[in-house]
Amino acid sequence: MLLKDKVAVVYGAGGSIGGAAARAFAREGARVFLAGRTGAPLEKLAEEMRADGGTAEAAVVDALDEAAVDAFVDGVTARAGRLDVSFNAIGYGDVQEPLSEISVTDFLQPIVTAMRSQFLTTRAAARHMTARGTGVILAFGGGGPQTLPGLGGFKIALDALEGLRRQWAVELGPHGIRVVTLKSGGVPESLPQGFPGREAIVDSLVEATQLGRCATLADVGDVAAFVASDQARTLTATDVNISCGAIVD
Repeated sequence: MLLKDKVAVVYGAGGSIGGAAARAFAREGARVFLAGRTGAPLEKLAEEMRADGGTAEAAVVDALDEAAVDAFVDGVTARAGRLDVSFNAIGYGDVQEPLSEISVTDFLQPIVTAMRSQFLTTRAAARHMTARGTGVILAFGGGGPQTLPGLGGFKIALDALEGLRRQWAVELGPHGIRVVTLKSGGVPESLPQGFPGREAIVDSLVEATQLGRCATLADVGDVAAFVASDQARTLTATDVNISCGAIVD
């Protein structure tokens, strides 16, 4: 078990990406604390994880609220005695329109959300990880050189996330803390059934890859668990590309 006796927190656990990572962490032996803004899906996920033999607890936490994030992480460490992994997979509430048409508010929404949330959750975790000289910070949705028209501030938010990751990595590395982002070209399973234009979107995602397939939610969870484990102890200040070649480094 890659994460036996580890303690992990997952923000945005009620979403498909966060949920996939949380399930994988628990399967690999971690005690997982699920955080999100809506209690019902978190409790449902926690029950399913426990039914599968995992250890999971749920808490309603707004990952944009400084006091709430700090209190949540302090509470986790008080109860579990440590914090080994912090994974932020919240949605950014992006509005995707051409830059010439989008409002300033909608343009800034994903950028501000990404930076505030990722900063707050990383800082809260780092305070406890630094004391122990070990820990892993993970984020989902790193950038890359390619982009598409009409994305508004979304792709810019992902690029900003990579800048933040680099800054945290150089400051936390001396304390034994690794910082890594996972990036994909899109995970079709994360698109709800009935989403407008879903079939065309999925086809375009697959067509953009070099392998003729996209990452699945299971892939996301498996890679996240590996990167969070000691087997990936040499990985920091970098991203892990699971785009099946859609994003070319």
